[in-house]
Amino acid sequence: MSVDRLPGPLREVAEHLSRLPGLGPKSALRAALALLKLPREQAEAVGRSVLTLRERLCMCSTCASLAESDPCPICADPERDHEQLCVVSEWDSLLALEEMGLFKGTYLVLGGLLSPLDGVGPQALEFGLLRRRLDGGQVRELILALGSTLDAENTASHIKNMAAQGYPGVSVSRLAQGIPMGSEVKYMDRETLRQSLMHRQAV
Repeated sequence: MSVDRLPGPLREVAEHLSRLPGLGPKSALRAALALLKLPREQAEAVGRSVLTLRERLCMCSTCASLAESDPCPICADPERDHEQLCVVSEWDSLLALEEMGLFKGTYLVLGGLLSPLDGVGPQALEFGLLRRRLDGGQVRELILALGSTLDAENTASHIKNMAAQGYPGVSVSRLAQGIPMGSEVKYMDRETLRQSLMHRQAV
Protein backbone atom coordinates (compact mmCIF):
# COMPACT_ATOMS: atom_id res chain seq x y z
CA MET A 1 0.00 0.00 0.00
CA SER A 2 1.24 3.46 -0.85
CA VAL A 3 2.04 5.58 2.20
CA ASP A 4 0.00 8.39 0.68
CA ARG A 5 -3.14 6.23 0.83
CA LEU A 6 -2.83 5.53 4.56
CA PRO A 7 -5.08 7.31 7.04
CA GLY A 8 -3.35 10.47 8.25
CA PRO A 9 -2.59 9.46 11.87
CA LEU A 10 -1.22 6.06 10.80
CA ARG A 11 0.88 7.65 8.05
CA GLU A 12 2.34 10.14 10.53
CA VAL A 13 3.42 7.43 13.00
CA ALA A 14 4.85 5.25 10.19
CA GLU A 15 6.84 8.19 8.81
CA HIS A 16 8.32 8.95 12.24
CA LEU A 17 9.24 5.30 12.81
CA SER A 18 10.83 5.00 9.36
CA ARG A 19 13.43 7.58 10.42
CA LEU A 20 14.80 5.18 13.04
CA PRO A 21 17.90 3.13 12.12
CA GLY A 22 17.05 -0.24 10.63
CA LEU A 23 13.41 0.57 9.92
CA GLY A 24 12.42 1.05 6.30
CA PRO A 25 8.95 2.21 5.22
CA LYS A 26 7.46 -1.32 5.26
CA SER A 27 8.93 -2.24 8.64
CA ALA A 28 7.80 1.10 10.05
CA LEU A 29 4.27 0.50 8.79
CA ARG A 30 4.20 -2.98 10.38
CA ALA A 31 5.40 -1.48 13.69
CA ALA A 32 2.76 1.25 13.50
CA LEU A 33 0.03 -1.32 12.84
CA ALA A 34 1.28 -3.40 15.78
CA LEU A 35 1.01 -0.34 18.01
CA LEU A 36 -2.49 0.26 16.71
CA LYS A 37 -3.53 -3.27 17.72
CA LEU A 38 -2.29 -2.88 21.29
CA PRO A 39 -4.83 -2.35 24.07
CA ARG A 40 -5.18 1.34 24.84
CA GLU A 41 -3.38 1.02 28.19
CA GLN A 42 -0.34 -0.64 26.60
CA ALA A 43 -0.23 1.89 23.76
CA GLU A 44 -0.36 4.75 26.26
CA ALA A 45 2.43 3.13 28.30
CA VAL A 46 4.62 2.93 25.18
CA GLY A 47 3.92 6.59 24.44
CA ARG A 48 4.75 7.68 27.99
CA SER A 49 8.00 5.71 28.02
CA VAL A 50 9.10 7.39 24.79
CA LEU A 51 8.23 10.83 26.18
CA THR A 52 10.16 10.27 29.42
CA LEU A 53 13.14 8.51 27.82
CA ARG A 54 15.18 11.67 27.35
CA GLU A 55 14.16 13.00 30.76
CA ARG A 56 15.16 9.88 32.68
CA LEU A 57 18.45 9.20 30.90
CA CYS A 58 21.56 11.36 30.83
CA MET A 59 25.04 11.11 29.39
CA CYS A 60 27.75 10.34 31.94
CA SER A 61 30.15 13.29 32.03
CA THR A 62 33.05 10.90 32.73
CA CYS A 63 32.61 8.23 30.04
CA ALA A 64 29.80 9.54 27.76
CA SER A 65 27.68 6.42 28.21
CA LEU A 66 23.93 6.49 28.81
CA ALA A 67 22.85 6.22 32.43
CA GLU A 68 20.19 7.26 34.90
CA SER A 69 22.77 9.08 37.02
CA ASP A 70 25.94 11.12 36.52
CA PRO A 71 28.47 9.68 37.05
CA CYS A 72 27.22 6.33 35.81
CA PRO A 73 27.44 3.25 38.09
CA ILE A 74 30.62 2.00 36.39
CA CYS A 75 32.51 5.28 36.75
CA ALA A 76 31.30 5.68 40.33
CA ASP A 77 32.34 2.16 41.35
CA PRO A 78 35.51 2.34 43.50
CA GLU A 79 36.12 -1.36 42.82
CA ARG A 80 36.74 -0.74 39.11
CA ASP A 81 40.33 -0.40 37.90
CA HIS A 82 40.52 3.27 36.88
CA GLU A 83 44.01 2.75 35.45
CA GLN A 84 42.49 0.75 32.57
CA LEU A 85 40.36 2.70 30.11
CA CYS A 86 38.56 0.79 27.37
CA VAL A 87 37.56 2.96 24.41
CA VAL A 88 34.49 1.84 22.47
CA SER A 89 32.67 3.48 19.59
CA GLU A 90 29.10 3.15 20.83
CA TRP A 91 27.23 2.34 24.01
CA ASP A 92 26.05 -1.07 22.79
CA SER A 93 29.68 -2.16 22.46
CA LEU A 94 30.15 -1.28 26.13
CA LEU A 95 27.12 -3.42 26.97
CA ALA A 96 28.53 -6.36 25.00
CA LEU A 97 31.81 -6.19 26.93
CA GLU A 98 30.06 -5.77 30.29
CA GLU A 99 27.89 -8.83 29.69
CA MET A 100 31.03 -10.98 29.85
CA GLY A 101 31.78 -9.87 33.41
CA LEU A 102 35.50 -10.16 32.63
CA PHE A 103 36.68 -6.57 32.25
CA LYS A 104 37.00 -4.65 35.52
CA GLY A 105 38.33 -1.34 34.19
CA THR A 106 36.42 1.72 33.03
CA TYR A 107 35.16 2.90 29.64
CA LEU A 108 34.92 5.84 27.32
CA VAL A 109 32.27 5.94 24.57
CA LEU A 110 33.47 7.91 21.54
CA GLY A 111 30.02 8.25 20.01
CA GLY A 112 31.09 6.83 16.65
CA LEU A 113 34.18 6.35 14.50
CA LEU A 114 36.21 8.70 12.36
CA SER A 115 34.78 8.62 8.85
CA PRO A 116 35.96 11.46 6.58
CA LEU A 117 33.75 10.28 3.71
CA ASP A 118 30.70 10.66 5.95
CA GLY A 119 31.90 13.98 7.37
CA VAL A 120 32.70 12.56 10.81
CA GLY A 121 35.89 14.22 12.03
CA PRO A 122 37.56 14.33 15.45
CA GLN A 123 35.42 17.28 16.55
CA ALA A 124 32.27 15.16 16.21
CA LEU A 125 33.51 12.51 18.66
CA GLU A 126 34.47 12.50 22.35
CA PHE A 127 38.20 13.05 21.88
CA GLY A 128 38.06 16.09 24.16
CA LEU A 129 36.65 13.91 26.93
CA LEU A 130 39.32 11.30 26.22
CA ARG A 131 42.03 13.96 26.62
CA ARG A 132 40.51 15.06 29.92
CA ARG A 133 40.56 11.48 31.18
CA LEU A 134 44.21 11.13 30.16
CA ASP A 135 45.08 14.54 31.65
CA GLY A 136 43.80 13.28 34.98
CA GLY A 137 46.92 11.14 35.23
CA GLN A 138 45.12 8.03 36.47
CA VAL A 139 44.95 6.06 33.21
CA ARG A 140 47.88 3.73 32.55
CA GLU A 141 46.46 1.63 29.72
CA LEU A 142 44.17 2.49 26.83
CA ILE A 143 42.39 -0.57 25.45
CA LEU A 144 40.96 0.05 21.99
CA ALA A 145 37.79 -2.00 21.46
CA LEU A 146 36.71 -0.44 18.18
CA GLY A 147 36.39 -3.41 15.83
CA SER A 148 38.39 -3.96 12.67
CA THR A 149 36.65 -1.91 10.00
CA LEU A 150 38.57 0.71 8.02
CA ASP A 151 36.97 3.48 10.08
CA ALA A 152 37.91 1.64 13.27
CA GLU A 153 41.52 1.34 12.10
CA ASN A 154 41.66 5.07 11.31
CA THR A 155 40.19 5.91 14.72
CA ALA A 156 42.63 3.58 16.50
CA SER A 157 45.54 5.22 14.67
CA HIS A 158 44.31 8.67 15.71
CA ILE A 159 44.11 7.63 19.37
CA LYS A 160 47.51 5.91 19.25
CA ASN A 161 49.10 9.09 17.87
CA MET A 162 47.34 11.20 20.51
CA ALA A 163 48.69 8.99 23.29
CA ALA A 164 52.20 8.84 21.83
CA GLN A 165 52.46 12.61 21.46
CA GLY A 166 51.03 13.74 24.78
CA TYR A 167 50.90 10.79 27.17
CA PRO A 168 54.11 8.73 27.04
CA GLY A 169 53.25 7.00 30.32
CA VAL A 170 50.09 5.48 28.85
CA SER A 171 50.33 2.17 27.01
CA VAL A 172 47.94 1.45 24.16
CA SER A 173 46.57 -2.01 23.42
CA ARG A 174 43.81 -3.34 21.23
CA LEU A 175 41.55 -6.36 21.19
CA ALA A 176 43.30 -9.33 19.63
CA GLN A 177 42.72 -9.80 15.96
CA GLY A 178 40.49 -12.80 16.46
CA ILE A 179 37.73 -10.38 15.51
CA PRO A 180 37.11 -10.85 11.78
CA MET A 181 38.00 -8.01 9.43
CA GLY A 182 35.00 -5.84 8.60
CA SER A 183 33.04 -6.65 11.77
CA GLU A 184 32.10 -4.60 14.82
CA VAL A 185 32.48 -5.32 18.53
CA LYS A 186 28.75 -5.16 19.22
CA TYR A 187 28.06 -8.08 16.85
CA MET A 188 30.67 -10.46 18.27
CA ASP A 189 29.78 -13.57 20.25
CA ARG A 190 30.81 -13.76 23.89
CA GLU A 191 33.69 -16.21 23.41
CA THR A 192 35.27 -14.20 20.60
CA LEU A 193 35.06 -11.07 22.75
CA ARG A 194 36.48 -12.90 25.77
CA GLN A 195 39.46 -14.24 23.83
CA SER A 196 40.07 -10.89 22.15
CA LEU A 197 40.05 -9.03 25.45
CA MET A 198 42.25 -11.57 27.26
CA HIS A 199 44.82 -11.68 24.46
CA ARG A 200 44.84 -8.02 23.52
CA GLN A 201 47.98 -6.77 21.78
CA ALA A 202 50.13 -3.69 22.10
CA VAL A 203 49.92 -1.29 19.16
